[in-house]
Amino acid sequence: MDKKRLKMDLLLIGLLLLVTGLLYFSFGRTTDDGQWVVVRIDGRETARYPLEKDGVYELNGGTNVLAVEDGWAWMQSADCPDHVCMRMGKIHRSHQVITCLPNLLTVTVEGGEDDGVDFIVG
Repeated sequence: MDKKRLKMDLLLIGLLLLVTGLLYFSFGRTTDDGQWVVVRIDGRETARYPLEKDGVYELNGGTNVLAVEDGWAWMQSADCPDHVCMRMGKIHRSHQVITCLPNLLTVTVEGGEDDGVDFIVG
């Protein structure tokens, strides 16, 4: 009985790894570099900056400072208590997002070749 259970467990683990890998390669990877970052405050677009132009931008009345350099964007500073947005790191691929919940702010990379397509049904 134990050998049969071991085989079933290994089969289940293998199947889960296969499904996880397929989902990762289908949905989890963005391969297109974006062209700009879109800033939204409380869901409304307030600014759009090109990733090809270096700059430092005060957002939301100065509560956050966004840096863009060498095609990458990151939150340079924020006045929120937890600074999670600053620890989210640098982004440059389409659909990557930096979020500052206390300041109701999101920064999203857009403009890659895959924009506008959620999935393809064949």
